Amino acid sequence: ITRRHADRTDARCALAVAASTGGPRALSEIIPKLPADFPCAVLIVQHMPSTFTAPFAARLNEMSELTVREAANGEVVETGVIYIAPGGRHLTVERRGDHIVTALTNSEPVWGVRPAADLLFASVPSHFGPASGGIVLTGMGRDGAEGLRHIQQVGGWTAVQDEASCVIYGMPRAAAPFAREQIPLQDIAQALTVTGA
Repeated sequence: ITRRHADRTDARCALAVAASTGGPRALSEIIPKLPADFPCAVLIVQHMPSTFTAPFAARLNEMSELTVREAANGEVVETGVIYIAPGGRHLTVERRGDHIVTALTNSEPVWGVRPAADLLFASVPSHFGPASGGIVLTGMGRDGAEGLRHIQQVGGWTAVQDEASCVIYGMPRAAAPFAREQIPLQDIAQALTVTGA
Protein backbone atom coordinates (compact mmCIF):
# COMPACT_ATOMS: atom_id res chain seq x y z
CA ILE A 1 0.00 0.00 0.00
CA THR A 2 1.53 3.30 -1.04
CA ARG A 3 -0.21 5.34 1.60
CA ARG A 4 2.80 6.60 3.55
CA HIS A 5 5.08 9.42 2.57
CA ALA A 6 8.01 7.91 0.68
CA ASP A 7 10.19 10.99 1.08
CA ARG A 8 10.03 12.38 4.57
CA THR A 9 10.51 16.10 4.89
CA ASP A 10 11.02 18.33 7.90
CA ALA A 11 7.65 19.71 8.98
CA ARG A 12 6.95 23.34 8.17
CA CYS A 13 3.85 23.40 10.34
CA ALA A 14 2.80 21.55 13.48
CA LEU A 15 -0.50 20.78 15.15
CA ALA A 16 -0.53 20.13 18.90
CA VAL A 17 -3.40 18.13 20.41
CA ALA A 18 -4.41 17.72 24.07
CA ALA A 19 -6.78 15.04 25.32
CA SER A 20 -7.66 13.26 28.53
CA THR A 21 -10.87 11.50 29.58
CA GLY A 22 -12.69 10.44 26.41
CA GLY A 23 -9.62 11.27 24.34
CA PRO A 24 -8.83 7.81 22.96
CA ARG A 25 -12.29 7.56 21.41
CA ALA A 26 -12.08 11.12 20.08
CA LEU A 27 -8.62 10.55 18.58
CA SER A 28 -9.79 7.24 17.08
CA GLU A 29 -12.44 9.22 15.23
CA ILE A 30 -10.24 12.14 14.17
CA ILE A 31 -6.85 10.65 13.21
CA PRO A 32 -8.04 8.00 10.70
CA LYS A 33 -9.93 10.72 8.79
CA LEU A 34 -6.82 12.82 8.14
CA PRO A 35 -5.69 12.50 4.51
CA ALA A 36 -2.41 10.92 3.40
CA ASP A 37 -1.20 14.31 2.15
CA PHE A 38 -1.84 16.10 5.47
CA PRO A 39 0.80 18.84 5.36
CA CYS A 40 1.76 19.18 9.02
CA ALA A 41 3.29 17.15 11.81
CA VAL A 42 0.87 16.27 14.62
CA LEU A 43 1.98 16.02 18.26
CA ILE A 44 -0.45 14.56 20.76
CA VAL A 45 -0.56 14.54 24.54
CA GLN A 46 -3.14 11.99 25.69
CA HIS A 47 -3.20 11.46 29.44
CA MET A 48 -2.83 7.68 29.86
CA PRO A 49 -0.50 5.26 31.65
CA SER A 50 2.88 4.47 30.09
CA THR A 51 1.93 0.90 29.16
CA PHE A 52 -0.98 2.12 27.04
CA THR A 53 0.52 4.77 24.76
CA ALA A 54 2.56 2.51 22.46
CA PRO A 55 -0.35 0.06 21.81
CA PHE A 56 -2.68 3.03 21.30
CA ALA A 57 -0.28 4.55 18.76
CA ALA A 58 0.03 1.19 16.98
CA ARG A 59 -3.75 0.85 16.80
CA LEU A 60 -4.16 4.34 15.36
CA ASN A 61 -1.37 3.61 12.88
CA GLU A 62 -3.27 0.58 11.59
CA MET A 63 -6.40 2.69 11.11
CA SER A 64 -4.75 5.73 9.51
CA GLU A 65 -3.25 6.88 6.24
CA LEU A 66 -0.61 8.80 8.18
CA THR A 67 2.20 7.25 10.20
CA VAL A 68 1.30 7.22 13.90
CA ARG A 69 3.86 6.29 16.53
CA GLU A 70 4.80 6.78 20.13
CA ALA A 71 7.33 9.61 20.19
CA ALA A 72 10.98 8.77 20.84
CA ASN A 73 13.57 11.27 22.04
CA GLY A 74 15.38 13.28 19.38
CA GLU A 75 13.30 12.37 16.33
CA VAL A 76 13.16 14.91 13.52
CA VAL A 77 9.62 16.32 13.38
CA GLU A 78 8.37 15.36 9.92
CA THR A 79 5.44 16.24 7.70
CA GLY A 80 2.57 13.79 7.92
CA VAL A 81 3.82 11.96 11.01
CA ILE A 82 1.77 11.81 14.20
CA TYR A 83 3.75 11.61 17.45
CA ILE A 84 2.04 10.49 20.66
CA ALA A 85 3.72 11.42 23.93
CA PRO A 86 4.73 8.34 25.92
CA GLY A 87 2.83 7.98 29.18
CA GLY A 88 4.91 9.30 32.06
CA ARG A 89 7.15 11.59 29.97
CA HIS A 90 6.72 15.18 28.86
CA LEU A 91 6.94 15.78 25.09
CA THR A 92 8.21 19.07 23.68
CA VAL A 93 10.00 20.16 20.50
CA GLU A 94 13.39 21.85 20.30
CA ARG A 95 15.85 22.95 17.64
CA ARG A 96 18.90 20.79 17.09
CA GLY A 97 21.12 22.05 14.27
CA ASP A 98 19.03 22.41 11.13
CA HIS A 99 16.13 20.37 12.47
CA ILE A 100 13.27 20.64 14.92
CA VAL A 101 13.24 17.45 16.98
CA THR A 102 11.18 15.80 19.71
CA ALA A 103 12.40 16.02 23.29
CA LEU A 104 11.22 13.74 26.09
CA THR A 105 11.81 14.62 29.73
CA ASN A 106 10.95 13.31 33.17
CA SER A 107 10.58 16.75 34.75
CA GLU A 108 7.91 17.38 37.36
CA PRO A 109 4.25 16.83 36.46
CA VAL A 110 2.21 19.91 35.51
CA TRP A 111 -1.37 20.05 36.81
CA GLY A 112 -0.62 16.62 38.26
CA VAL A 113 -0.02 15.03 34.85
CA ARG A 114 2.98 13.91 32.82
CA PRO A 115 2.90 14.27 29.87
CA ALA A 116 1.36 17.73 30.11
CA ALA A 117 -0.08 19.41 27.04
CA ASP A 118 0.83 22.88 28.35
CA LEU A 119 4.54 22.14 27.93
CA LEU A 120 4.09 20.77 24.40
CA PHE A 121 1.80 23.62 23.39
CA ALA A 122 4.25 26.23 24.67
CA SER A 123 7.17 24.71 22.75
CA VAL A 124 5.44 24.37 19.36
CA PRO A 125 4.88 28.09 18.61
CA SER A 126 8.40 28.96 19.73
CA HIS A 127 9.67 26.90 16.77
CA PHE A 128 6.81 26.97 14.25
CA GLY A 129 5.43 30.47 14.95
CA PRO A 130 2.15 31.23 13.15
CA ALA A 131 2.42 27.85 11.37
CA SER A 132 1.36 26.30 14.69
CA GLY A 133 -2.06 24.95 15.53
CA GLY A 134 -3.53 23.68 18.76
CA ILE A 135 -6.73 21.90 19.72
CA VAL A 136 -7.90 20.84 23.17
CA LEU A 137 -10.17 17.79 23.23
CA THR A 138 -12.34 16.23 25.93
CA GLY A 139 -10.84 15.81 29.41
CA MET A 140 -10.98 16.92 33.01
CA GLY A 141 -8.82 19.65 34.49
CA ARG A 142 -7.22 22.58 32.69
CA ASP A 143 -4.14 21.15 30.95
CA GLY A 144 -3.74 22.77 27.53
CA ALA A 145 -5.40 26.11 28.32
CA GLU A 146 -2.22 28.05 29.04
CA GLY A 147 -0.51 26.34 26.11
CA LEU A 148 -3.31 27.27 23.72
CA ARG A 149 -2.81 30.89 24.76
CA HIS A 150 0.83 30.66 23.58
CA ILE A 151 -0.31 29.42 20.16
CA GLN A 152 -2.97 32.15 19.96
CA GLN A 153 -0.36 34.81 20.76
CA VAL A 154 1.77 33.96 17.71
CA GLY A 155 -1.25 33.95 15.41
CA GLY A 156 -1.59 30.18 15.16
CA TRP A 157 -4.89 28.35 14.69
CA THR A 158 -6.64 27.43 17.95
CA ALA A 159 -9.72 25.38 18.70
CA VAL A 160 -11.46 23.27 21.32
CA GLN A 161 -13.90 20.41 21.07
CA ASP A 162 -17.45 21.62 21.66
CA GLU A 163 -19.22 20.81 24.92
CA ALA A 164 -21.96 18.65 23.42
CA SER A 165 -19.51 16.12 21.95
CA CYS A 166 -17.14 15.97 24.97
CA VAL A 167 -17.19 13.21 27.57
CA ILE A 168 -15.87 15.83 30.00
CA TYR A 169 -15.76 19.50 29.01
CA GLY A 170 -13.21 20.61 31.65
CA MET A 171 -10.10 21.04 29.51
CA PRO A 172 -11.93 22.59 26.51
CA ARG A 173 -13.84 24.92 28.83
CA ALA A 174 -10.60 26.17 30.41
CA ALA A 175 -9.01 26.65 26.98
CA ALA A 176 -12.07 28.16 25.24
CA PRO A 177 -11.06 31.81 25.86
CA PHE A 178 -8.02 31.23 23.62
CA ALA A 179 -9.85 29.25 20.92
CA ARG A 180 -10.89 30.64 17.58
CA GLU A 181 -13.44 27.86 17.15
CA GLN A 182 -15.44 25.31 19.14
CA ILE A 183 -15.91 22.28 16.93
CA PRO A 184 -18.10 19.15 17.26
CA LEU A 185 -16.08 15.93 17.32
CA GLN A 186 -17.42 14.69 13.99
CA ASP A 187 -16.24 17.89 12.25
CA ILE A 188 -12.74 18.17 13.73
CA ALA A 189 -10.86 16.11 11.11
CA GLN A 190 -12.35 18.22 8.32
CA ALA A 191 -11.47 21.44 10.18
CA LEU A 192 -7.89 20.26 10.68
CA THR A 193 -7.54 19.30 7.02
CA VAL A 194 -8.75 22.71 5.85
CA THR A 195 -6.55 24.48 8.37
CA GLY A 196 -3.47 22.39 7.55
CA ALA A 197 -3.89 23.11 3.86
